[in-house]
Amino acid sequence: MKPRIFTGFLMSMIFLSNGFSQSQKTLAERLGYPADARLLIIHADDMGLSHSTNMAVIKAFEAGGVTSGSIMVPCPWFPEIADYVKHHPGLDVGIHTTLTAEWKFYKWDGVLPSPQIPSLIDTNGYFYHEVAPFAQHARADGVEKELRAQIDRAIAFGIDPTHIDNHMGTILARPDLFETALKLAMEYRLPILIPSQMIKMYAPQFLEKIPPYFTMVDNLQMLNAWPKDNNWTEAYRQMVQSMKPGLNELIVHLSYDNEEMKAIAIDHPDFGSTWRQNDLNLVLSPEFQKILKDNHITLVTWKQIRDLMRKEMDQQNNR
Repeated sequence: MKPRIFTGFLMSMIFLSNGFSQSQKTLAERLGYPADARLLIIHADDMGLSHSTNMAVIKAFEAGGVTSGSIMVPCPWFPEIADYVKHHPGLDVGIHTTLTAEWKFYKWDGVLPSPQIPSLIDTNGYFYHEVAPFAQHARADGVEKELRAQIDRAIAFGIDPTHIDNHMGTILARPDLFETALKLAMEYRLPILIPSQMIKMYAPQFLEKIPPYFTMVDNLQMLNAWPKDNNWTEAYRQMVQSMKPGLNELIVHLSYDNEEMKAIAIDHPDFGSTWRQNDLNLVLSPEFQKILKDNHITLVTWKQIRDLMRKEMDQQNNR
């Protein structure tokens, strides 16, 4: 990712620092844990993608294999998972803001009618297949309207969102798009996934300008390639072992390897049907739970962070 992606966003953060002082306590302490705790959110992406995905994520939540997840509101199976979340209000579920449709034969467009967001729609009437053409054509005002509609639809379906993240990194494609997402996060008083290691790499001088209530993820981990010898357990062991004190997030992609998911993921082995079944098997395995225990991991949720953020914002506003 190039530096210019983050510079515009970080410049926009300067104004937020006025009137706020940096907290001397770590996030872990502010959440009630030891200062050096290794906090970890185990996050299921792509809820609502398919029935297979929904059933797999529900299984993982109920078995304690994940602590958090996020929903793709434009996808066809959104109503099913939204109904489940509505009737299980204790779940930690956010909005997986979605502006692309990457699968070969399985497509979607926006929550809004296409004529209201023409810059987001390709010549076939769907979201763009990849980030590059999206970034080339997308207007920030159209992105804001569509993301607002996605958040509002989730709320209308009975979901109390705990955070905002993003599908395929589209909001990082241009500074104005990330600023748009940040604006909505502030408006809805929701934390948004910000991977601090990228900011430290490209624009460290702005770190001190970010308000203390706006939490960044210190270490974002996700399997990006097939592991050596297809050894899922060892690949995840290495990721967990690399986690340091602070806030870590481990993103997983869960589905059952069935005919539905195979049809969706045709010609797409990375993050495809077998991959997602392997992720599901991993988070449900006793071996993974042992890895977490052996590395002294403290599991947390975005809801805890959201509630802390809102509390600290209210305290600052009342000063």
